[in-house]
Amino acid sequence: MTSSGGQRTVVDDESVTIERVMEAPRSVVWQAWTDCEHFSRWYGPEGFTLPHCEIDFRVGGRHLWGMRSPDGWEMWTTGVYQEIEELERFTTTEVSSDTEGNPAPGPGMEGPMETLLSVRLEDLDGGRTRMTVRQSGWASSEMGEGAGGGWSQAFEKLAATLEEVA
Repeated sequence: MTSSGGQRTVVDDESVTIERVMEAPRSVVWQAWTDCEHFSRWYGPEGFTLPHCEIDFRVGGRHLWGMRSPDGWEMWTTGVYQEIEELERFTTTEVSSDTEGNPAPGPGMEGPMETLLSVRLEDLDGGRTRMTVRQSGWASSEMGEGAGGGWSQAFEKLAATLEEVA
């Protein structure tokens, strides 16, 4: 477990869980996850952009995200929303894909990898939100640690984005 800047990260054999307090109301944090205009502003590690974003936010709906590194390398992810409790939590699959959303090997992978992403939001005093994100199904703890590092960087971008809109 690591903890820094109000964030706590736990990695086990196949999952990474990050808990972080966001200085914004739950409805604003929810929108940051569920609306492409907002999601595109923060998703991905530092220096990465999200030039392609599709979100069909409903149970059974699909997302397709195309992330680009500073040197132009691209990584695509698709998935299907499994559960949604408005403003409280959602669960979606995450699958490495091609640009059309067909499962495909990600960088350094022999085949497509599917994980399960769960996001839970809780109201806190002062208009703040506790965000708990868990991604499970990694092939190794090393992959989970790598994902945790990427999420941590993305959440720094999310915190900065929320400051701008709050």
